[in-house]
Parts: sequence; structure tokens; C-alpha cells
Amino acid sequence: MRLRVREINRQVCAEMGVTIINGALSKDHVHMFVEIPPHVSVSDFVRRAKWRSSRKIQREFEHIRKRYWGQRFWQRGYFSTTSGNITDDIIMRYLDRHTHKDCFSTSA
Repeated sequence: MRLRVREINRQVCAEMGVTIINGALSKDHVHMFVEIPPHVSVSDFVRRAKWRSSRKIQREFEHIRKRYWGQRFWQRGYFSTTSGNITDDIIMRYLDRHTHKDCFSTSA
């Protein structure tokens, strides 16, 4: 299922012109280091990625649909910050600590 979430999020990024720099899939959440174009708001990007992945995962995995019927697949909130206060290297090291074989990295 994590591979499918990765694929769906890559599709959303491609459609919105968002560049994935790196990312990691954990058991119950997603970390993404992305470049979002100025005409796309962070909230619009997150909303679309969550909505699309939730919809498709629940359609494609019956046990997930049964488990989350009438409930939220993703939590309502998200965390976002710019990389201006810390270096890209620090962000990459943070993601490396969370990376599984199913990472978002463009080399994967």
C-alpha cells in the first residue's frame, strides 16, 4: 500500500508542477520535501494529495475501505515549513532517518 501512496503522490505532484526533492513513507504518515510553484498554495497541494490518495487507496484496498468507512483516512492537519531557516542538508538527513525502501527520492 505504501508503494501505491507513493505513486499517487507522485502523480499529484506531476499534475500540479510540484517537484519532489526527497520523501519518506512511515507506517502512518508521509514526509515530503518538495518545491511548490508560487501559483500553488501549500494547502491546495496537501488537500489534493490527501484527498486523491485516500480516495484511491480506499477504492483499491477493500480492507482499508471497511476499516475507515465514514472516517478519515488521513488526519486533518499537516506540518509545513520553508527550508530558509535550516539547510537543505539538514532536511535531507532528517528524511534519511525516516526512509524505507519505499522512499520518494527522485532516484528511487
